[in-house]
Amino acid sequence: MAKDNSTPAYHAYVVTKREGKDDWWTQIGSAWEHADQLGLNIVLQALPIPGPEGECKIVLRPPKTDTNERSDQRQDQRDEPRATRSQSNNRGRRS
Repeated sequence: MAKDNSTPAYHAYVVTKREGKDDWWTQIGSAWEHADQLGLNIVLQALPIPGPEGECKIVLRPPKTDTNERSDQRQDQRDEPRATRSQSNNRGRRS
């Protein structure tokens, strides 16, 4: 089954390990399947910096659907402290 070439098959991320915290994922590009589905074209908007061992690891993950992104945003808001949430909701508003 051929895929729409305007939508990437994957997004490319660099994952930074952080001591005592969750890993930090930074999107650096996207990848599209070839029409014959025998390869990928990867387009990067940034290049990773080598880690302590000198490696540059790029992770490819399928894009989230709009529904998944909205549910992730709602979960993030539930996890955020109430005071911070109300302050962020008031950004850009005039008193």
